[in-house]
Amino acid sequence: MKTHKRKKYTRMHGRGRGTAGTGGRKNQRKSGHKGGVGMAGTGKRADHKKTLMNNLYGNDYFGKQGITSRGTERDTRQRINIGEIQANLENFVAKGIVKKTKEGYEVKLEEYKILGNGIVKDKFIVTALEASKSAVEKIEKAGGKVILKHSNDDEEEVEEDVVEDAE
Repeated sequence: MKTHKRKKYTRMHGRGRGTAGTGGRKNQRKSGHKGGVGMAGTGKRADHKKTLMNNLYGNDYFGKQGITSRGTERDTRQRINIGEIQANLENFVAKGIVKKTKEGYEVKLEEYKILGNGIVKDKFIVTALEASKSAVEKIEKAGGKVILKHSNDDEEEVEEDVVEDAE
């Protein structure tokens, strides 16, 4: 059976016990003794509440993150692994990203780079911005093909190549 124990502070009152271990009575009156309330004292130099900030936001809260030079641009290309496509095939069909046809599954990811991590079981006809060599090899090994869209100038050439392959 669990016994209910009073908290220490409720037991620390009465004659000679008015401070409950906080020192002088004036120490516990306002937030100045605590170093402020809320986000006060969380600056990089103060470190008053560093452990709290790390627990709430992780170790990335303090210091610089990412690319700091102005001339460097981030690589914002979207990427997806062929294993993810295979695993989420039913969801992609429901969303309209993938269509099931006689030749296989037509996957339209025109703004993505296809990466080769994972296993391909089905036949995919993938339209993408870019693809890694391993992804192309795995898709072609399963009987599918990859159609790449490099830029607006190259689109016509790519479409002609696909037509020739179909004949």
